[in-house]
Formats: sequence, structure tokens, C-alpha cells
Amino acid sequence: MAGSTHSVTNQPPPLTGYDAYTADRALVEAVERHLPPELRDEADGELSALGRTCGSAQVQEWGVQANENPPRLRTHDRYGHRIDEVDFHPSWHRLLGKGVSAGLTAAWTRPGGQVRRAAAFVLWTQVDAGNCCPLSMTHAAVPALRTDPELATEWEPLLTSMVYDRGLRPAAGKAGALFGMGMTEKQGGSDVRANTTRAVPLAESGTYALTGHKWFCSAPMSDAFLVLAQAPGGLTCFLVPRVLEDGGRNVFLLQRLKDKLGNRSNASAEVEFDGTWARRVGEEGRGVRTIIGMVAATRLDCVLGSAGLMRQAVAQAVHHCAYREAFGARLVDQPLMRNVLADLAVESEAATTLALRLAAACDDDGEQERALLRIAVPAAKYWVTKRCAPVAVEAAECLGGNGYVEESQLPRLVRESPLNSIWEGAGNVQALDVLRVLRREPAALDAYLREVGLARGADHRLDAAIRSLLTELADLEGIEARARRLTERLALVLQGSLLVRFAPSDVADAFCATRLGGDAGAAFGTLPHSLARESLVERARPTL
Repeated sequence: MAGSTHSVTNQPPPLTGYDAYTADRALVEAVERHLPPELRDEADGELSALGRTCGSAQVQEWGVQANENPPRLRTHDRYGHRIDEVDFHPSWHRLLGKGVSAGLTAAWTRPGGQVRRAAAFVLWTQVDAGNCCPLSMTHAAVPALRTDPELATEWEPLLTSMVYDRGLRPAAGKAGALFGMGMTEKQGGSDVRANTTRAVPLAESGTYALTGHKWFCSAPMSDAFLVLAQAPGGLTCFLVPRVLEDGGRNVFLLQRLKDKLGNRSNASAEVEFDGTWARRVGEEGRGVRTIIGMVAATRLDCVLGSAGLMRQAVAQAVHHCAYREAFGARLVDQPLMRNVLADLAVESEAATTLALRLAAACDDDGEQERALLRIAVPAAKYWVTKRCAPVAVEAAECLGGNGYVEESQLPRLVRESPLNSIWEGAGNVQALDVLRVLRREPAALDAYLREVGLARGADHRLDAAIRSLLTELADLEGIEARARRLTERLALVLQGSLLVRFAPSDVADAFCATRLGGDAGAAFGTLPHSLARESLVERARPTL
């Protein structure tokens, strides 16, 4: 029984029992903008249903349980037989099943599928980012498999299924399958051409025996993996199933699970291959070219995931400040706190707007859209993922000490926030990829300039930023050392152009003034006093 001194006042209600989709105006508007009219009602209905799922107390608790009970490695059974399995908490399986049934692996088979999935991915990341890893890799494996029509025919229906069929069994007997990926090794990291895993051809055409190791292999209980190994003809892509057609286990030796900063609900393993059976995907010596479609898709998911994490951090901060009082007024009504919240809201909306624009380009078969993706995806991956951590930390600070306590969810968001910047190539890799595209693919820069040019004349600060960017692009002196600066400017100008075209004028004005015009400090909460901060905060506020 509570004592007479224990009376709880001045605390916000939990942010549960709401529709996380309809509460996110920037996301709703992006979906409506990028989907054809005949798909909007159906998509809105599906996404609103998912939004209510994400906002429910039960599903949020599943996310907590999956993170508080991380996966456990079981290398052997009780009798000493090698089994190489990972045990997950039941909540992990519940979340993964919901994610699959929501279409997070089915984008390739649905009209407007990339935009619909992207919006769902932004929402689902807010519940638990860990289970989004196998969902992302399964989705991203499809373009790589399509380089081999026979493999695509066999596996694509399983990958795009909306049925989560857990358990290790031959793929032919399953209603759905999940894929993982193994690229990096101890000695190489991002330099996958330094891989030493060997692939020796077997008697059956297209099959090989792999020997070597993988330093990072996420979701090791997936049904199959795309990996890189050195074949006689050079670095090659392979499909490695966990279970062979006869029901026997493939050699897939789990050495240990990584003890990670965040993403704790998801298992990331070190894997040894020792005569492991594999099928070649694509031609020998063209492994990077074969798997690059998968890499591009997972990089876009890094952008989407960061946008989702930022959105949830901002929603939690605004919600808290809308109820919490200090010094005689609600925090949200106090000018300095409102400045912080408005600044965070602008960053979050810019990330969502850019991420959905790139997803829309994936739905388009036009050459200009494909060219735009080649430069915009690494630029967005570089910048948006780097903005995630400071947003999460500042949002936690808005809750004060409460934001430093696990129950608030903010510490989990803070721990998760650096991951997308590291995964699928850290910042330098993305910046160097941008330089490679600029040097080799003039059509990509042309597509980018056409895109940002659609907003020319609408804001003088954006126009000045475009001119400055063109000046930087014309000066190739010391370009590699300036690659980060240039990539950042490419992302910011693209974000600014999209907000000027599509966002409310208050949002676009705040972004252009601070991110392009330089009228801001180095920390959040330094918007100029002339901006309409109240409308920015109200737009970002989730309503129960």
C-alpha cells in the first residue's frame, strides 16, 4: 500500500493506445504524395492498422521483452551433437511474425510496394529495430537473386511471402523464408575484396564448398544467406542454405554472438564455414556487382530505420513536454523548450521526407529515377543516419532524468541510434561511394540536379545552397578529403528542395534558415526567434 507521501502528479500518461501512422503527419503526407490515387485508400487502411498495432501497449511491451531477453547461443544439444542454433524470446517471434504479415518483405510483388513498405518500416522500427534486420535483409535479397532466374524462381515466392514460418527445415516445405547476409571478415571489414573465404567447385554445376569465416552475420537463424567468397574466377556471390534439400544441416558453425551496444534483440554471430555447401549466384568474379542490389536496398533501409527512430524519439519528447509542467507552465509552452522540440521536429520531418522520396524512386522503372538513387542513397545514408544519434540524445534530455531511465524507452533509442550509420558501410564508405558515382556516372549527377532544380526560385537560401554546391562540384582539388563535406551538402540540399516543394511553409522556412542559411547554432534548440516554432511542435505532436 502506498504511503501518504506517495502521490503521483505532474507525470504524462504513457504514449500508448494511439495510431502511430496517422499521428505522423509528415509520413502520411509522403505516402499520399508518392502513391497513385487508386492505391491510397488501401494503403492508408493497412498503414493505419499497423500504426495502431505499433501504438498498442501490448506490442510495445513485446519490444521491451525482446530487448530485455536477448538471444542465446546453443552450439550443442544435451547429448553433445552440434546444432548451432539461437534461442529467442517468444516476443521476438511475435514481432517478426507481425512484421512479415504486414508486408515488410513483400514490396517487390505489390503495386506501389516500395512506398508502402517504406512507411511500414518507419513505423515498425519504432517498436523494435532489432527484428527489422532480418526483415530488411530478406527484402533486399530479392534483387540479388534476380540475377539468377532459376534461383529467383525457387526462392522469391518464399522471401516475399506474408507468412512467418519459423524453424529450420528444407525451404521446399516452408510457407515463407527469411534471408541473411555474410560479407565482412576479420581482416577486411568494409574492404570485402580482401575476403579470404574460399569456394571450391563441386561436381554438380553451380555448387561449391566454402571454407572460411564471417565476422558479422546477422539473424543467423534465417533460412539462407547471401555470402561472398573467393572462387577460382575471383570474388563471387553464393547462396548458403541452413538446411539442405535432404533435411540435413548445412555446415554453419556459430562461434559466438556479438555483445552489442544496441540492437540487442537481434542476434549477430561469427560464423565458420568448413566444407559448407553453397550455390553460386551470378557469374564467378562478379560477386560485388551481384550483391550490390542487396546492399543498395539495405542502405535505404538504414535511412528508413533512422527516420523511424528519430520520429519515435521526437514523439516521446513532445508528448512528455505537452503534459509536464515546470516553473508554472507546461514545458511545451516555454519558449526555450519549444525551440528545442521544434528543431528536433524539423530534423525528423526532413529525414522522413527524403526517405520516402527515395522509396518512391524504387517503385519507378525510369532511368532518371534509377540514376538519382545511385547518388542519393549513399548521400542520404551518410547524412540521415548520422543525425539520428544527436536527435535521440537531445530527445532524452527533454525528459530530464526520466529520459535516462530504461522504462522511458529513450535509452534503447539512444543505444540503437548509431547502428544504421555503421551498418552497410560507415560514413567514409558512403562518402567515397558518392565520389565514385560523381566520377563515373554523369547521369546520376544530372538526375540529382534535375531533382533539386524543381524547387529553384522558391527559397533564396536554397538557391544559394545549390549555387554553392555547384561551385564545390567544379573544384576537384583535394576532393577525397572533402568527400564528407560534399556528401553532407548533397543530402542537405536534396532535403531542402523536397521540403520547399512539399512541406508546410513553416517547416521549409525553418530548414532553409538553419540547415542551408546557417542561422542556427551547433546544438538543437537554436532556431532563430522569428520562426513559427509553435506550429512545428504541434505538427509533430502525437495525440492519444
